[in-house]
Amino acid sequence: CGSGSTGRIVTDLCKDLKTQGHEVKVIYGVGQATNIDEEDTICMNNKAGYYIHNALAKMTDHTGLYSTPQTWWVTRKIREFAPDVIHLHNLHGYYINYKVLFEFLADYDHPVIWTLHDCWAFTGHCAYFSALKCNKWKTQCYDCPGLSEYPICKFKGDVEKNFRIKKNAFTSVRDMRIVTPSKWLANLASQSYLGTYPITVINNRVDRDIFKPRQSNFRNDHGLIGKKVILGVSNVWNSKKGFSDFLKLSTMLGDAYAIVMVGLTESQLGDLPSNIVGIQRTQSTQELAEIYSASDVFVNLTYQDNYPTVNLEALACGTPIVTYNTDGSIEAADETCGVIVEQGDIEGVIKAIDSVLKLNRENAVLRSKTYMKNNEYDTYMALYDTVLK
Repeated sequence: CGSGSTGRIVTDLCKDLKTQGHEVKVIYGVGQATNIDEEDTICMNNKAGYYIHNALAKMTDHTGLYSTPQTWWVTRKIREFAPDVIHLHNLHGYYINYKVLFEFLADYDHPVIWTLHDCWAFTGHCAYFSALKCNKWKTQCYDCPGLSEYPICKFKGDVEKNFRIKKNAFTSVRDMRIVTPSKWLANLASQSYLGTYPITVINNRVDRDIFKPRQSNFRNDHGLIGKKVILGVSNVWNSKKGFSDFLKLSTMLGDAYAIVMVGLTESQLGDLPSNIVGIQRTQSTQELAEIYSASDVFVNLTYQDNYPTVNLEALACGTPIVTYNTDGSIEAADETCGVIVEQGDIEGVIKAIDSVLKLNRENAVLRSKTYMKNNEYDTYMALYDTVLK
C-alpha cells in the first residue's frame, strides 16, 4: 500500500477523494502502508498469513483461494464502513480469498469498479501471457505453459478449475465496471468472460509535482560526468523485464555510454559488469525523479507489461524513451519523445538510443502533461457519479 506503481495509484486516489470531502478506506494485503494516513487503511493479513497462502498456492496452484478467515473478517469491516462504491485493484498477491470476496460483493449489491493492472482476472493462472503467445484464456485454460511464471506453481497446475472458479466468481456481480489503464488490456478483457461488463480505459497518470525535471548530484556521485546515461527501472528484474537484454546491451555499447539500473536485488548487484551502475529499489519518489532527470534516455526492454508507469515518470522528467513493441508499453510515447523497437533487437535499441538523444527533452515533458494526475482523478470521479446514478 503506497509503494510501487499500483500502490501509489491507490493512495493518490484516496488522498484526492478525501481532499474533496469523501470518505475512503483502503484495504490492502500485508506490510506497512506508506504515502497515506494510517486511519484510512485496513491491513487484512499478516506476514504469517501471507507466507502460508504463498506456500499453499505454490503447491496447489490455487492462488487467491486461501486466507478465508481474513477475508470473512474484512467483509465485516466493509459492511461496517458501508461504502457506496467498492473499487477493486489487484486481488492476487497471497492475501485474500477472491471467491469469498465476490460472494460478498454479489450479496452487498452496490456498484463495483475493478481496475485491472494485468491479465490475472481472466486467466486460469498467469498475470501475463504475451511472451508465451497463449490464447487459451479466451475460452478455457488447460495445460498451462506458464506455471513457472508468477504466481509460481511448483507442482502440477490446476488451471482448468481455477478458470471455472474465476469465471463463476467474477461474473456474479450485477453492477460492475471494468477499468484498464491501456487500450491493449481493454481489448483483451473485452475478448474474455469479463467482456459482459462495460470496459473503460483510464490511463495511469503521474504526479507532476514530484516527477518533473530536477537538479541533483546523481551523475557526479556515480562517476557519470561526460557519459550518455541510459536508464532502466523495474520493481523486479528478470528476463521478462529485460534483465538479460540489458546485460547484452552493456557489451555492445562503447565507453561513451553508461547504463543505470534501478530496482536490483543484492545478488544481481554483484553480477553487474563495470559499465552498469546498479541501484536497489528506492521508496523515495523524489530520488527516483532525480535519477530520471539525470539520465539521457529511459530504456524499457520489457517482454510483457500493461501500461508501465515508469514510462510516464521518465517522460515527466524530460527523459525520452525507447521501448520494445510490447503490449501497452508503446502507448505513452509518440515520435516526438520516443522510439519503439521490436523485441530482442539489441542493435535496433542502440540505433534508437542514438536517435532519441537528438530529440528535444521538452517534447517529453509536453507529452507527459497528457497524463497529469488530476485528470485521472476527474475521470474516476465521473465514473463514480455514473455508477451511483
